[in-house]
Amino acid sequence: MSLEDAKTQVDAAFTRTERRGLTYENTFAGATSFLRRQYTKDLTGVDLAVTGVPFDQAVTNRPGTRLGPRAIREASTLQPYDPPYGWDIDPLSEFDIVDYGDLAFDYARVSDFPTALTEHIRTILASGAGSLVLGGDHYISFPILRAYAEKFGPLSLLHFDAHSDTWPDDDMDRIDHGTMFYKAVKEGLIDVDRSVQVGIRTTNADNLGVPTIDAREIHEYGTTAAVAKIRYIIGDYPTYLTFDIDCLDPAYAPGTGTPVWGGLSSAQAAMMLRDLAGIKMVGGDVVEVSPPYDTTGATAIAGAHVATELMCLYCWNKREKKNA
Repeated sequence: MSLEDAKTQVDAAFTRTERRGLTYENTFAGATSFLRRQYTKDLTGVDLAVTGVPFDQAVTNRPGTRLGPRAIREASTLQPYDPPYGWDIDPLSEFDIVDYGDLAFDYARVSDFPTALTEHIRTILASGAGSLVLGGDHYISFPILRAYAEKFGPLSLLHFDAHSDTWPDDDMDRIDHGTMFYKAVKEGLIDVDRSVQVGIRTTNADNLGVPTIDAREIHEYGTTAAVAKIRYIIGDYPTYLTFDIDCLDPAYAPGTGTPVWGGLSSAQAAMMLRDLAGIKMVGGDVVEVSPPYDTTGATAIAGAHVATELMCLYCWNKREKKNA
């Protein structure tokens, strides 16, 4: 950490003039953009746009994830001093990453929300950037996938979660954070054979044939075997990675709406995400961080770390494409 820079930097989200570079602003002060990146609506030349979707009106149990984007941003201020640990890439210095702010929507017109979010992501993708979304409840992945499928065709979905979220629901206008991947499969947004769900530990009679690596398999056979299986399944297909924070055991992430015991540890998640370097990740999200249910802030910290790992995975893929 540069002590001289720490003495002079403040509100870097607004005052920084360069998109690239580490930031030494005091952790406890200043505007809390994600990793102290520049807040901007200008997507010219941007590699990755981080955006918040503070929506939690599709939950089946506890609300509060509308406060997730803000909490994840605040927790991320612990990290922008150094390159991400365990990677041979420094996205903050090598790529143009911005905080695109939050989706604007009318909370009282819930039926308008999906279209607003799809258009929001379309705008990012049309600029040539990828999106990293901070949720919000897990329903948000469905409108996002619509925008991604328009650009890339059916996607490999790499889904970390305690729940499969493929419960039957043929009403495409119904908004529910437990049925959106059923709908995504039915709409042809997801290539079932090239997708995989990780950390599952709740019963669903029919997950539509999506390959599953449940939490017990990871505990018994380890993260290395799980990563090898994931790589075999998704291959070199364009992949959207969605990480529901309840994939982690409640001991590590209590601040979520539908916690389930027996989940992954933070260490297991970190190892898996880092070992997935090289997958063709085209976008991703971190969802279901609900700050009101965690007075320690540990869940938001976990969410910020997951988001940072997703940033690294995306930039690794982008670097490989540039060097090809």
